[in-house]
Amino acid sequence: MISRSLGPEFGGAIGLIFSLANAVAVAMYVVGFGESLRDLMAVNGVKIIDSEINDIRIIGIVTIVFLLGIAIIGTEWESKAQIVLLFILLIAMLDFLIGCLIPPSVSQKAQGFIGWSAELASENFVPEFRGETFFSVFSVFFPAATGILAGANISGDLADPQSSIPKGTFLGIIISSAAYIIFAIICGCVTYRDSNGIVALVENGTLDLITNCSLAEGGKCEYGSMNFFQVMEMISAFGPLIYAGIFAATLSSALASLVSAPKVFQALCKDNIFPKIEYFAKGYGKGGEPRRGYILAFVIALACVIIGELNAIAPIISNFFLAAYCLINFSCFHASFVRSPGFRPAFKYYNKWVSLVGAILCVAVMFIINWWTALITYAIILALYIYIHHRKPDVNWGSSTQAQTYKSALSSVVKLNQVEEHVKNYRPQILLLTGNPNSRPPLVDFAYSITKKLSLLLCGNIHKDRLSQRARNVLNKQATRWLQERKIKAFYSLVEEESFSHGVRSLVQLVGLGKLRPNVLLMGYKHNWQVCNEEEVLEYFNVIHGVFDMHLSLGILRLQEGLDYSEYIDTEEIGVGDASGKGTVNSVPPGFDRDPSYADFPRNISSAQLSQGGSSPESTPPATPAATRSMLQTSISKNPEGEVASTPAPSSTQVMKGLSKDIPKDVLSSVNQFQRKQKKATIDVWWLYDDGGLTMLIPYLLTTRAQWSGCKLRVFSLANKKDELDREQRNMAALLSKFRIDYSDVTVIPDIVKPPQESSKREFDALLAKWKSANDDDEDNPLIISESEILALKDKTRRHIRLRELLLHYSRDASLIVMTLPMPRKGTCSAPMYMAWLEILTRDMPPFLLLRGNQTSVLTFYS
Repeated sequence: MISRSLGPEFGGAIGLIFSLANAVAVAMYVVGFGESLRDLMAVNGVKIIDSEINDIRIIGIVTIVFLLGIAIIGTEWESKAQIVLLFILLIAMLDFLIGCLIPPSVSQKAQGFIGWSAELASENFVPEFRGETFFSVFSVFFPAATGILAGANISGDLADPQSSIPKGTFLGIIISSAAYIIFAIICGCVTYRDSNGIVALVENGTLDLITNCSLAEGGKCEYGSMNFFQVMEMISAFGPLIYAGIFAATLSSALASLVSAPKVFQALCKDNIFPKIEYFAKGYGKGGEPRRGYILAFVIALACVIIGELNAIAPIISNFFLAAYCLINFSCFHASFVRSPGFRPAFKYYNKWVSLVGAILCVAVMFIINWWTALITYAIILALYIYIHHRKPDVNWGSSTQAQTYKSALSSVVKLNQVEEHVKNYRPQILLLTGNPNSRPPLVDFAYSITKKLSLLLCGNIHKDRLSQRARNVLNKQATRWLQERKIKAFYSLVEEESFSHGVRSLVQLVGLGKLRPNVLLMGYKHNWQVCNEEEVLEYFNVIHGVFDMHLSLGILRLQEGLDYSEYIDTEEIGVGDASGKGTVNSVPPGFDRDPSYADFPRNISSAQLSQGGSSPESTPPATPAATRSMLQTSISKNPEGEVASTPAPSSTQVMKGLSKDIPKDVLSSVNQFQRKQKKATIDVWWLYDDGGLTMLIPYLLTTRAQWSGCKLRVFSLANKKDELDREQRNMAALLSKFRIDYSDVTVIPDIVKPPQESSKREFDALLAKWKSANDDDEDNPLIISESEILALKDKTRRHIRLRELLLHYSRDASLIVMTLPMPRKGTCSAPMYMAWLEILTRDMPPFLLLRGNQTSVLTFYS
């Protein structure tokens, strides 16, 4: 019940404690039985060894073996045995009630039983603990009340648990509490606390002197309710029946605990919360009896019986049971407090505040009884909780903690929506155009390296075909599972639109909630813009304009080896894609697939990375299919620091779905390039325009990540005039210092207006060759570059070509280049011309991030 209410962490922790408590309770009840039987034997002059603790141990061992036999036979026999024991117990209780009405004999009076007396009742009404406290006595007495969950513990064997458990529990509490109180009152009204047992004093008529312990042999009273444990037998009409009742009570409770402990433990094992205990989950017979659990409980109880001292065992049990009851009460309160629609208690008198008070009382009593044992108990529970939480068992029980998570999140989002935005609290919340996230791991990894533990990451998938609801569900589950396996905290959103640009607009308008909405759109570079369908180029270009129109920041990431790895994914395994739910789901945003010429580009791989499985194409020998698959499983599993795990993770085969082809080693290296520790190089920031500071903030955030911590920031800016070089450099250094951004070098480029080389011009002209038109009538065609446009944008074109030459000179060996994204003006720059600018800037470069803020300030001088 606790597992399903508070979650597996609490349920698993307290389940183990509760099972142990029930197993130890078996020993407590058996020791109580052994003490009674030993006393009975001593009265009749019989002993096994010494009439002391060793006799109790021997009796306890034999008794536990006998009870184990009953339990293993089955629950039906246990129920029948309980009925017989209950009948004996009721007769013993009746025997005591009759005996207290019979006038006492002389020997009984000498032992403290003098019959009903108002004066005696008044004297005994006041407590006298004699070196003990109320709570030390309570800790010994409390296990007598631990049977209230006996019905819940065997709920699986009840015909109607919903009706039987509350009725049986309340009747049990009322009847047993009434019996305890009535018997205590009767005992206090008819029996002295101390009696010396001298019969002559009664015969001589000096009854009042029997309480004088100085007259007793040794000066110590051996009789009375404080000293004589057989006082109930003395009061009763027929003494042996009291022993029979004690035997029935202790054996009944011991048998109930011996059945309860394995059943609770069996449920815990079936939930598979703890490893290596599934052995005890096996059931036998039609009732699924946990016979292995019986043996385990028997061994634990047997070990505790060796203690042989009831007062030493009882406080341990009290702590464990109080902890369990505390969490049971809190489970009910918590489910009510979070207003979980699934929590609908059938008991009409239920009140959540009673549950909370009960939980608080349990905690308080634990610490009052013995604060250090309470601390140890809670330390054990906390340790188990942390272990289960860290292990993350794959269960979904609809617990109230899940409801609490929803309620807290909803409350926080509403509260966040009322908070005014401030530049100090700016966070880059990224909408990442990934398609299926598992097809583009490098793009997802790079975006997550920016948002990790900092801000929101949304993975958007634009699907052009109409999908069935089943297909949508499968896509969502697949993407979410992959993100979890990749240890990426992100959300996934799928939209169906006929065009890419419309899909992006829909995503921007729909995803997010309140202030948790994307303010940065990040996508991959369209490397195939020269060979793809011309409409795709226009769509891509329209997305860029649309993002700026919606006042979002924009980032474009280019990797020379490409971003898309869907060709290595077994899409047949997914089994969805079209409206009928059949076919492939590989929805590739235009131009995001991999560049087939990537193999000629030398990757930035350090020697440490080579030893972890990455290698350059030139040094990669042909890999066997088995070795390749093994390497993929190993390399795809990363620890939080970004290093390759030494052994494959258990779920590594799920990180990338079934493999459809052999995976080359260089591809494996590319897949995980942003999860590895980057080599100690630089992140070069080309801060060309004032965009609010985003171009500077993102690289700084990257340097705070473990993967990029070895990289230094180098900042490049442009100077209008050569004689302003020193002043511009000092101003830039001062600005970065005020922003508290740690950089290694600031370089101001003075000769940006210098004409580019002829070879560079020819390279750029080659990019435009396909798109040029000599016909002036085509000027209105957004996919045609006219001569008038070339002339109008001549200066900007030369500037970009010159920037490429500077990039090759300064940043060829950088780990990452971040540059301010050129802004295309509507109506003056066509899609092919703009793509040519981006191409000439990023071709044959290290990982390249083009970034443009929305003119909203994201950096501030103030902390």
